[in-house]
Amino acid sequence: MSSAVLLDTSIPGPRGDLRTRLEHAVAGCSDDDLLWASGFLAGLSARANRRPVEQIQARTQAEAPRAAATLGILVGSQTGNGKALAQRALEQARAQGITARVVNLADLNPRQLKQERAVLLIVSTHGDGDAPDDAEPLLRFLNGPQATRLERLSFAVIALGDSSYPHFCKTGRDFDARLEALGARRAAPRVDCDVDYASTAEAGLASALSALAPAVADGATTARIALVEGGQHAGAATAASGHDVEVAATVLVNQRITGRASSKDVRHLEFALDTAALAYEPGDSVVVTPINPPALVAELLEASGWAADAAVRVGEQTMPLATALAEKVELTLLSRPVLAAIAERSAHPALHEALANASGTALADYMRERQLIDVLDETGVQLSAQEFVELARPLGTRAYSISSSRVATPDELHVTVAVVNDSRDGRSRPGCASNWLASREPGATLALRLERNQAFRLPRDDDAPIIMIGPGTGVAPFRGFVEERAARGARGRNWLFFGERTQREDFLYQVEWQRHLRAGTLTRLEVAFSRDGTRKHYVQDRLRACAKDLHAWLDEGAFIYVCGDARRMAKDVHRALIDVLADAGGMTTEAAEEYLFELKRQGRYQRDVY
Repeated sequence: MSSAVLLDTSIPGPRGDLRTRLEHAVAGCSDDDLLWASGFLAGLSARANRRPVEQIQARTQAEAPRAAATLGILVGSQTGNGKALAQRALEQARAQGITARVVNLADLNPRQLKQERAVLLIVSTHGDGDAPDDAEPLLRFLNGPQATRLERLSFAVIALGDSSYPHFCKTGRDFDARLEALGARRAAPRVDCDVDYASTAEAGLASALSALAPAVADGATTARIALVEGGQHAGAATAASGHDVEVAATVLVNQRITGRASSKDVRHLEFALDTAALAYEPGDSVVVTPINPPALVAELLEASGWAADAAVRVGEQTMPLATALAEKVELTLLSRPVLAAIAERSAHPALHEALANASGTALADYMRERQLIDVLDETGVQLSAQEFVELARPLGTRAYSISSSRVATPDELHVTVAVVNDSRDGRSRPGCASNWLASREPGATLALRLERNQAFRLPRDDDAPIIMIGPGTGVAPFRGFVEERAARGARGRNWLFFGERTQREDFLYQVEWQRHLRAGTLTRLEVAFSRDGTRKHYVQDRLRACAKDLHAWLDEGAFIYVCGDARRMAKDVHRALIDVLADAGGMTTEAAEEYLFELKRQGRYQRDVY
């Protein structure tokens, strides 16, 4: 896919240069600062031309481009899939003669929706049913008392998600229901896309554009949304360079960084590659396409009685069954559609009970405790080899937070991987990608693809303090953050909260953190080891213990970053931050929630949770 700009912010000629200089000048300004600056510039122009400010402002408004009938393609996405799909929607719309623009939801004034006639909303769900950060303000507005009726609006929703999570496509479902409740007309049924979303999304785009075209063609829309240029997330709405490019990488280091007695096997892997072709930034992730564990493939063949060399058809390809099981179908992760298909063939009570409680924890627990072979064994469902590969979900890619800095280690990329080695009824149940990566020896080559995360970025201001909260392998991106700031000579203070089971066996990158503390590139380090001592202690407990200092850092403009488990840790940390603001800031719970929401809106509270 080409690297195409979704929001066309270009201005030809010398005013393009002027715009660039102005954007650099106002970077980091608050809304109040920008409002004052607009009046100040109007005043300068009036003084230079001997005309009243009102005349200058009237001319500016008169010369503003007038909107044509336009389809607003609104995108809310934590990573690149939604943005890539929005680009595809833009190309298809223009091919059909529909005038359209793409707008990141973070750059949208929610009150402008009532002036619109047609919008296509493309939005993902991440973590434990959470809305992406850029979509949260609009969803909050639509669910609040200030939301207005939207009878003029026609809409369609394409939702992205992962059906291995219980709250599949929740954000898209929430938007779809709320827009309808406010009187908007659903032009086409909502389309829910799983991780293998290409064909579903393509059909959904075609249906949505066909249904929305009449609302655009009536010429009544003002399309103010579609004319948004730039904004704080303009870069996030740009097709990321390298997002669909695979780069060959060579393993340099594959080192276990937990102790021999640890219950966890955590690996530090280093790859040599051309970072000009994979130009990552701290906060990004790298994507790998793994192969299923050979032992699991062998067990499945033995249990089913299928022949390894039996020919099966996967899509348009015919191949030996063993190849399909290793490289083409998902064996270690379950999803709701797969379980529903098995439930049609079985009356097994545990499976039906889990599916009946899909919105709660029952389905999540069921899927986390089993792999596909376990479900087939429990339910007694018998399938032919061809039926199995048609039933199973396609083998998906896996993403890992990058734990290095290109500035500090040029032409290298590092990741931190927790190797999954579970068991069920005495039988090994290894994770797919983590074991595959752990088995890559130095000198091995593999393909890596970049997944950008514009919503998880260091502040532009190198003097700004940052607070990083990353228990377990959630600490990975913060290794890259600290290395980046050290290499850049940033003067901003860095405070890390880290938690694990034991200090002796599980203190990831302990020597490096101690080195940074001595060098002053890490200002403070708070640790919590839950199994050391008589009482369990977690990072959220350390946050509460440091409430006064945390509040002081926030008053001084600190950015907060959280990375790791969405199901429990992220929620516990969020509650702890509310307690910190209540304790040290004297806020009510409601005021603390609003404060954190405002930090999110400013980009000062960023989370990468999964």
